[in-house]
Amino acid sequence: MVKSHVSPFRIGFLLIDGFALMSYSAALEPLRAANLLAGRTLYDIRHMSASGAPAVSSSGAIVETTARCGRDFDFDLLLVVAGGDPASVHDAKVFQWLRQLARRGVALGGVSGGPVILTAAGLMDGRRMTVHWEHAAALGEISPSLMVQRSLYVIDRDRMTCAGGTAPLDMMHAVLTEHHGPAFARQVSDWFMHTEIRPSAGPQRAGLVERYGTTNGAVIQAIEVMENHIADPLDLGQLAGLAGLGPRQLNRLFSEKLGQSTMGFYRNLRLEKARNLIVQTSLALTEIALATGFASSAHFAKSFRDRYQAAPSSLRPTSAAPV
Repeated sequence: MVKSHVSPFRIGFLLIDGFALMSYSAALEPLRAANLLAGRTLYDIRHMSASGAPAVSSSGAIVETTARCGRDFDFDLLLVVAGGDPASVHDAKVFQWLRQLARRGVALGGVSGGPVILTAAGLMDGRRMTVHWEHAAALGEISPSLMVQRSLYVIDRDRMTCAGGTAPLDMMHAVLTEHHGPAFARQVSDWFMHTEIRPSAGPQRAGLVERYGTTNGAVIQAIEVMENHIADPLDLGQLAGLAGLGPRQLNRLFSEKLGQSTMGFYRNLRLEKARNLIVQTSLALTEIALATGFASSAHFAKSFRDRYQAAPSSLRPTSAAPV
């Protein structure tokens, strides 16, 4: 997850002509509302286009920009918002600039067709990601080995990708929760009458409720945070804080509602994700270990065997090199 810094948090929007206005607004407006409700500038927002000219949405709406990409901005996060046919974008200067930002440690995100732009720039290798279903085929053509999930949004370390539409509202709720706590994030969501916050991995909250058989808000909140931190696991104290409880309280709830400890559940969630990646992708097992938050291949292999009574390589149709 993108880490919060001393306010204001500097975020840029790179708008690619033909971007979807709803996707853009759903990502921008929670940040504007956060500034308004806090009574100070929590988020310093800048807009830019590839050429520096005003950006034109798919509906013809024009968004004024303050600069063009390529400038030496000191962002904490840059979001690329695209729509239409993002696979047709072949702007070497844009790709080079995005790679420069990544090398400097700037977190990068893509909304709607934006993940296609990040992929074309070579910035999504070894990262879990999502994209609007309309652009999924284009991603497959760029790289068939990508770890694409059919999710509302995916946050993998310093990359965040979002399917667009209204899904950025849910993604920004997760960001605001991380930066300023669940109570403030809820205040912003209520501002937009966004009363049902959907988890990153599913289309609606009921999916988690049905999957795990609990309606307890703190447990559901903790699971959502876990799903956003697969590659960079949080500790018990961090999970409890984001769920609004103490560590012992959260552990007690997980034991009561799910029959296992908080961190045991978290480890199994990561192992389940790893199992899916082994079966569904051709990624090397060492890459899968890193993508699911295991510090070493040996630790991953042992944890996997303990959970599934089988070596990770045994799930591959053709045996790969052992971890």
